[in-house]
Amino acid sequence: MHIQFLDKTNWKAISKERRVRYQPVYATRGNIYSDNDVSSGNESILATSLPFYRVAFDPTIAETQVFNAGVDSLAMLLARFYGDKSEDHYRRRIKNARTNGRRYIRLNSRQINYQDKKMMAQWPIFRAGKNRGGVIFEKVEKRFKPFGLLAERTIGFVNVDKNGAGLEFSFNDNLSGTDGEALFERIAGGNKPIYDGTEVKPQHGYDIKTTIDINLQDVAENALYKALAKTDADYGCVIMMEVKTGEIKAIANLGKTKGGYIEDYNYAVGNQGRTEPGSTFKLASMMALFEHTNVKLSDSVDTGHGSFRIKGRTMTDSKIGGYGKITVQEVFEKSSNIGVAKLTEEYFGNNPKAFTDYLNRFGLGSTLGFQMDGEARPYLKSPQDRSWSATSLASMSIGYELKLSPLQTLAFYNAVANNGVKIQPIIVKEIRKTDNVIQTFQTRVLDEKICSDETLKKLRAMMEGVVEHGTAKNIRSNDYKVAGKTGTARKVKNGKYVKTYSTSFVGYFPADNPKYSCIVIIDSPRGVNVYGGDVAAPVFKELADKAYARDLAMHKPLLARVVPNKESMPDIRSGSLDDLSLICNKIGISSHSKSPDEDWVHVEPQKRSLVFKPNPVNDAIVPDVTGMTLRDALFILENQRLRVKVEGTGKRVQRQSLAPGATIEKEGQIILVLS
Repeated sequence: MHIQFLDKTNWKAISKERRVRYQPVYATRGNIYSDNDVSSGNESILATSLPFYRVAFDPTIAETQVFNAGVDSLAMLLARFYGDKSEDHYRRRIKNARTNGRRYIRLNSRQINYQDKKMMAQWPIFRAGKNRGGVIFEKVEKRFKPFGLLAERTIGFVNVDKNGAGLEFSFNDNLSGTDGEALFERIAGGNKPIYDGTEVKPQHGYDIKTTIDINLQDVAENALYKALAKTDADYGCVIMMEVKTGEIKAIANLGKTKGGYIEDYNYAVGNQGRTEPGSTFKLASMMALFEHTNVKLSDSVDTGHGSFRIKGRTMTDSKIGGYGKITVQEVFEKSSNIGVAKLTEEYFGNNPKAFTDYLNRFGLGSTLGFQMDGEARPYLKSPQDRSWSATSLASMSIGYELKLSPLQTLAFYNAVANNGVKIQPIIVKEIRKTDNVIQTFQTRVLDEKICSDETLKKLRAMMEGVVEHGTAKNIRSNDYKVAGKTGTARKVKNGKYVKTYSTSFVGYFPADNPKYSCIVIIDSPRGVNVYGGDVAAPVFKELADKAYARDLAMHKPLLARVVPNKESMPDIRSGSLDDLSLICNKIGISSHSKSPDEDWVHVEPQKRSLVFKPNPVNDAIVPDVTGMTLRDALFILENQRLRVKVEGTGKRVQRQSLAPGATIEKEGQIILVLS
């Protein structure tokens, strides 16, 4: 009685004060784009925030006449739209809330999209707006990835605790924007906004433009998935980047789960992907040798019968019986552990620190300063370490007793492709606000010259030999040259090396003018052939073939090799004037047209030239397509609304069932006989 009646005024004031408070109004998160021209409007969105809404209502605001005239229709529309409750339920709920003076009810928990919001805003009572009709559209934003799971881990996420991974987390400060605030009243059923002019509008997040090529990303993930599924491997990753710019065009990471393979971790960059690289590290060992000595590619190394004891450790080669006496070039091509270890011991055995100093000089002991959080720190053993042993030098020379991430290995190989210039890989090019560029990122040069030109020449020759004659000859291409190195490293389990492998291939193409570098890791493949050349290299080739096919700048000009034979006219009979003129100009055949305004022509050979005669195509008249290629004939006939049936095989139309010049009947059919 004392609280309810005697102190009523005091407690009401306190209640009202506590019901009204400022709450954040969250900013819209910025978009993440692939590497397209954002200003042209043709960009591909990798991640965006889509607005959704929950519909709430203050039934006390509307005037009595407006409310009574619209409540029945409003209840009917709500019941039809949501389909969960009856019309009578919505009518009774709204009227009861108005009668009891309730200023906020959430009509339904289901979220609606923007188009539904626009439609509902025109419904009875609602159409009067939030101040006179009482409708409240509560905005709820959802992060949406138009390409589904493509590059999922690279795009990443940010959770409610502000923790996360990938680009979403690494660039969260730019993407998130600045939240605003507004006055909200806490009432039964939820929080109702009060627009009193004191609200602060949120500053929406910036967009980021990545270097990712969505087409190459798709090929990388599909090729990786097929290789993992085929070999039942534990995980895999692929990175592809441009040699000169360091821009990462594709980065795929797939790990094995009960349901298949998903992007569960960024193996390409993070600690879980940091492993002993195995034979791909032999490039660094050979670089150190060439910088330190005068060793030539033609020099001989006796690798013996496939087993060799070095300071108490037995080292073996993959070939049973060994390779015997081979050249330094062949040591690399065949990936001879014995050959590399013997050379390293011969020239660095008395001073192993000189070897590790070279590795650090090449930047292999340092992080790259990558734009995404979580880059693994490389581990290079030093002779000063307590764990250093008499066999550490030989082990390190073939890629053991050290750890690198795939991205760090790729950056090293990319430096060889880039004439010795080691650059920092990048994955974000720009930060934008609508069409305005706020910040631009360019790759940073980490080392102007990683080694001498003479060393580079030897290294590139060895890497090309791996694909031409060595462990990766299965991916040799007749269209372009590839340079690279396979890797097959034993895994450690319970402190011991076991017969489970991490396989890899890393290289660049075209070898004579490098455009792209790429690394592929397939970890713990199962089956008979579990070497890097068998498992990882084919993934590299599939991605390289796709990149080569779509980049005309890398193609060799085939027409330049054609010697025109003017004694024999080409087999050209009929077709598009523009196409036929272009062909004649390219192969050096004289031609001229009697009617240059015509689109379609017949061809008449005259001595050493071709004459184009008009072949008019008119509406409602059957055209003459004899002598045309099937493609041209189909284009013309189907545009004339004719149903085309094809008989025979060949390149050109020999006969047509409807005579040229005849009237086209409605839904008529024409039969083409090919020869």
